Amino acid sequence: MTLKKMIATAVFAATGWHAQASAADMLVGAAASLTNAFAELATQFQQEHPDTRVLMSFAGSDAVAAQVIQGAPMDIYASADQKAMDKAVAAGSIETATRHDFVRNEVVLIVPADDPNNIKSVADLKGASIKRIALGNPATVPVGRYTKGSLESTGDWDTVKKSEVLGQNVRQVLDYVARGEVDAGFVFATDAAIMPEKVKVVARLPSPTPVLYPIALVKRDGRHPQAQAFLDFIASAKGAAVLSKYGFSQP
Repeated sequence: MTLKKMIATAVFAATGWHAQASAADMLVGAAASLTNAFAELATQFQQEHPDTRVLMSFAGSDAVAAQVIQGAPMDIYASADQKAMDKAVAAGSIETATRHDFVRNEVVLIVPADDPNNIKSVADLKGASIKRIALGNPATVPVGRYTKGSLESTGDWDTVKKSEVLGQNVRQVLDYVARGEVDAGFVFATDAAIMPEKVKVVARLPSPTPVLYPIALVKRDGRHPQAQAFLDFIASAKGAAVLSKYGFSQP
């Protein structure tokens, strides 16, 4: 099965996806940056557990956390940062004993593959020709929070903020850059890697906060009996191999 088909069969829109679920389905809410890796993980898990269908909802981590808190029938939640997971924990929606960091990522500066501005570093964003810089909204998107924290630590935040174009999730930022609608953008390294023909990485950002992704079981009645098994599969050698394939490293 091709990756495109895996994603098409594993991913359901954030609105209405649960309406397509049955009691035999496992429901997973995850950060947008996990889309490709989790689609393949779901496919492999289903091959080993043919009686279980894994349905997924991908969005910005805060948006998924809000779904969990509001009672969406999810079994597992995976976030791209601690703050989003903390919100779900504070609301009493997470089995805290199951929470753990399962992958590490990094934030990178990308430009269109045919970049006319010859951007080579964050410092080049100060150029007069740079008008639009995409990043995730720091108020609601982990990659935006990591980006802001890094740029504040290096004294570059004001330069970027005055030209910011905010995305609702990291994949939207990636699309802005890939389509040449902005001069540059900040995304996770794993996202940049899925469009090597359309974007190029020109700098890797130091992060004062480790770019770690937590995952946990959602606390709810009727949680799927295979939910823990899926967590275990993600942590297994097979799961680690899939995550590594898409550029994630171990925490």
